[in-house]
Amino acid sequence: MKKLLLSSLFICTVLARAWPASAQSDEFSFGVIAHAFKTASDESPLRNAIAQTDADNLAFVVANGIKSTAEPCSDQMYNDRKMLLDEAKNGLILSLAASDWADCKRENGRSAAMERLNRLRDVFFTGEFSLGGSKIPVIRQSSIPQFRSYGENARWEFGDIMFATINLPANNNHYLAAAGRNSEFEDRLVANRNWLQRIFMGARRKKLEGIVLFCDGDPLFEPGSASLFALGRKRDGFSETRRQIVALATGFSGKVLVIHGQARSKPVPRDGIVWRGNLGDLEVGSGWGKLTVNPSLPTLFAVSSNPKAAKNAHQ
Repeated sequence: MKKLLLSSLFICTVLARAWPASAQSDEFSFGVIAHAFKTASDESPLRNAIAQTDADNLAFVVANGIKSTAEPCSDQMYNDRKMLLDEAKNGLILSLAASDWADCKRENGRSAAMERLNRLRDVFFTGEFSLGGSKIPVIRQSSIPQFRSYGENARWEFGDIMFATINLPANNNHYLAAAGRNSEFEDRLVANRNWLQRIFMGARRKKLEGIVLFCDGDPLFEPGSASLFALGRKRDGFSETRRQIVALATGFSGKVLVIHGQARSKPVPRDGIVWRGNLGDLEVGSGWGKLTVNPSLPTLFAVSSNPKAAKNAHQ
């Protein structure tokens, strides 16, 4: 009997060495729902994307935005979309889009951005867990007393990866050229700088293999002076954040992937991700995209399905 047990133990040891837990157990997938609102009062793209992600085997889902620019920035709209997101079977994390708050106007045409952003924070970003059925525990920047307003910036870990949302609206990061009207941008710039430092510091301390940042605008895109002139801008609202991400990625030993919803004109590579060293750029432009984390891949991340959702990435 003893010999049989020793023999069985030897066989199990050999099999374990020949077929380790390795990448198979570490591999997982997550979904990203694009900012798919093209028409007024039409939630069907979001509803359909949620239904499709519910049917897949995903660790969690991140949605970029809840409404189109043409839809009202009303409390009723926010509450209705909150109910829709909560119906998701997967854990669902919301990443804010410019149309959710930065583009909102009052009846007199003046900006309602700050007031609407605060309302969104009250509706979507007060708890310690994600939306949806499978609750994902998240750490919000609002847990830091100095930044208690910034609940939309959240981070969580899955596998050996740090995931995080950061509020970077696609309308030039909501930079306003008019004097005296930039307090929101400037305050959020300080908060985002602190948030990025904490994300990378935590990932380095834990020796994680990767970091994924979700945002609306594309902080890695470098517009030329002609582009800025054509858009009527006096400065690039993403410049400080871009420099910080590049610098932090340079000092990080793993992979860093920025996933955003801002369309660009340059063609996308076959796998959807543009890499510069260890820093990757992915635009999810329509529908939803499924990404797989696979430690056996040199790039760590791969667009594993719905490749048409990832397009117009840039170098």
